[in-house]
Amino acid sequence: MYSIIEKYMGRLTEDDVNKFALSKNCTLSPEELNFTYVFIKKNWSDILKNPSVFDLDRYKSHYSEENFAKIKQVYQEYFERFASLLK
Repeated sequence: MYSIIEKYMGRLTEDDVNKFALSKNCTLSPEELNFTYVFIKKNWSDILKNPSVFDLDRYKSHYSEENFAKIKQVYQEYFERFASLLK
């Protein structure tokens, strides 16, 4: 499973992140999109290895209040859905 995710993340583009955000009714500003893309590319592996330690609230200042609420909701939804696969 990890190798599949690793290959996908290697091909991930900023446009992919933007399309996903839009599909979740979240319109990111250019700064928010750039931060999100760079953050995902740099940190995805560490988050998957130890998701229970990841504190999304540390990054609240990088987003508008509305977008952060949407991001947090999506993160929690996906964490609940896929947490069992990360063990």
